[in-house]
Amino acid sequence: MRDVCVVGLGLIGGSVARAARAAGREVWGATASPADAEAARGDGVEVSDLAAALDRAARSDALVVVAVPLPAVEEVLRAVPAGTRVTDVVSVKGPVADLVRRVAPGVRYVGGHPMAGTSASGWAAGRADLFRDAAWVVALDDDASPDLLLDVIALALDTGAHVVPTTSAEHDAAVARISHLPHLLAAVLASVGADGGALALSLAAGSFGDGTRVAGTRPELVRAMCEGNRTALLDAVDDALGRLGAARGSLASTGGLAKTIDAGHAARGSLDAIRSSTGTPFDLDLTAPDALERLRALGREGGRVTSLEGATLRARTS
Repeated sequence: MRDVCVVGLGLIGGSVARAARAAGREVWGATASPADAEAARGDGVEVSDLAAALDRAARSDALVVVAVPLPAVEEVLRAVPAGTRVTDVVSVKGPVADLVRRVAPGVRYVGGHPMAGTSASGWAAGRADLFRDAAWVVALDDDASPDLLLDVIALALDTGAHVVPTTSAEHDAAVARISHLPHLLAAVLASVGADGGALALSLAAGSFGDGTRVAGTRPELVRAMCEGNRTALLDAVDDALGRLGAARGSLASTGGLAKTIDAGHAARGSLDAIRSSTGTPFDLDLTAPDALERLRALGREGGRVTSLEGATLRARTS
């Protein structure tokens, strides 16, 4: 098992560190937060300054996991020695891949993104089982390092996640709709509710609480991921505004909302079907000439990788 160096020990980075340790890996880290550093050390994780942590990773050929917000990624990448194995858990992939090519072209890099989290933050919010049964995106861009790809897939599987292979561009378009737009809509919904005054908020129950849960996330983290995925998020916002406009027009003209409500109900049924599907298992040899394209196709169809033996991936269709 390859050692792991986690840079950034907040909710996601701290959970990666815990999960990797639980899987039997040697783990150490670095963080700009004195509070997170102290808490991680209290839980038995070695924490040093960034230069020392990265130097150790380079010497031991460890996998560096960049787990800082997007605005801090460039500073970390500039400090990574050439030849180091690097992945990340940032919520957008295209901008991180662009940064790697621009400021750290000598590193070996494959992007990643675990689709799990809470509205809390910091080391104390993390846990070893945060990623269990969650999707962990692995970016299969054309310049992805083949041997590093196995490392990143293995780490994701060690945390209890299943791997969804896709490209950076396809990932960013997808998460704009199912992650970044919900954060934006939650912010709007929370503001609309609050504008109703104390009475409205005192009556708020499950639907309002569920719909606004992620509005409790630290604003600077939400801004970093949403603004970092600006182009794809604009497309998703336009889609949402079009649907809201149509709903408003229907409500104003006929008093009916059937088309909007029925479409949403059917769409939620599609989500439930994907989540409950066991799929069809098959094996895929990562050394095969068409392996990357077959994996990308698997991701597009909602499939996943569930285990790894050598260079053979055990996968399931949706």
